[in-house]
Amino acid sequence: MNPATTHRRGFLRGMGACLALPAFEAFLPSSASAAGTRAFATTASGAPLRMAFVYFPNGAIQKNWTPVGSGKNFAFGNTLAPLEPLRHRVQVISGLEHLNANAGNDGAGDHARANGTFLTGVRVKKTAGSDILAGVSVDQIAAQQIDKLTRFSSLELSCDASRKSGSCDSGYSCAYESNLAWRTATSPLSPESNPRKVFERLFGAGAHGERGASLLQRRSQQRSILDFVMDDAKSVQSKLTHRDKAKMDEYLTGVREIEERIVTAETFTDVPDPNMPTPDGIPKAYDEYIRVMFQMLALAFETDSTRVASLLLAHDGSNRPFPEIEIAEGHHILSHHRDQADLIQKVALIDRFYADRFAEFLTLLEAKHDADGKSILHNSMIVYGCGNSDGNRHTHANLPVVLAGNGGGTFNTGRYLETPATPMCNLYLNMLDQMGVPALSRFGDSTGRLSSI
Repeated sequence: MNPATTHRRGFLRGMGACLALPAFEAFLPSSASAAGTRAFATTASGAPLRMAFVYFPNGAIQKNWTPVGSGKNFAFGNTLAPLEPLRHRVQVISGLEHLNANAGNDGAGDHARANGTFLTGVRVKKTAGSDILAGVSVDQIAAQQIDKLTRFSSLELSCDASRKSGSCDSGYSCAYESNLAWRTATSPLSPESNPRKVFERLFGAGAHGERGASLLQRRSQQRSILDFVMDDAKSVQSKLTHRDKAKMDEYLTGVREIEERIVTAETFTDVPDPNMPTPDGIPKAYDEYIRVMFQMLALAFETDSTRVASLLLAHDGSNRPFPEIEIAEGHHILSHHRDQADLIQKVALIDRFYADRFAEFLTLLEAKHDADGKSILHNSMIVYGCGNSDGNRHTHANLPVVLAGNGGGTFNTGRYLETPATPMCNLYLNMLDQMGVPALSRFGDSTGRLSSI
């Protein structure tokens, strides 16, 4: 959408709040309908096309997750039963794998590898130091391609506390468990875990009517800080070693990218101001926490603030209890159930808990109409999954994966797709194609594109 000519005003109702309106049909690119052309990150009709990745931890109980039947003639297993009203919008896909998360010569650390590999498809370096190494994640490849179409090239969210340093899993840096998105192989993008800060980043601080001025002030402060950082960096560069200069160059590249994002944001003069209270912060109840973060993601998509996002519900290896469903034991401990029926049942209830929240999010997107008259869910591609398959054995083949959304009408939804053992990155290549990224021959450990999605 052209920020210079588009004036997005009004409201929409959902999840008990009044939100800003999305793109209007009148502002769709005329070339899209007249000539059938397609811009980056848009559908064939010219409406925004969104891409999101939602991660849940510790695998899933496969017998409860796996549908019964095949193709269009399937029934959801108990875990994914909440998706039944939206079956026409989803595909359950089996057979996808991330073999670079396997132990190999690296030994223990499957949770860190599951997280670090999920969107990169590469084997992360085993280190607890600063020399972390992964790969550019699929969301960031898309974000770099559509960088200036929206105020934010991507949005990284989490319902988990983030740790950037130290050892979190058998000698692996906490950076792998805390982050899904990687800007470069050595630079993860830390997700925001406070919904209040997410909202204020998107729309500004204060009450409705005050947020525009708040955003302008924030941008001015950010520019002042960046100017100070650049001046300080120049003053010490002559004293650095060759290795330090390489580190400084990488650091300054990140600073310049922040500056570019500020410049891009400033070109969008008509920033939405949702007629709703700013979230108070992190809710005490985990189910409410997830709901409000999903609401922030839906709001970002609805206002076309971004078209690329990731949400880490909890890091792999999370040992969170679930008092909301009367489970006092930690999730990770329960996932090592050793085939004990009572423990398996508790893990299955946790799997269902996460699926319930995801279904609520999809329902929210389904209720919102896009510029072309379709739902936002129709014009989205949302991966819901985990980098671990069996939490008891730490396997990374036949991952639990749902692909939600019709991709703007290009996906064959409403089915259970059984594939032979296939790299997860094959699916990512398909998604990058849909986002308008020039055809890549390879991503991560891909062997081609996933046929017939």
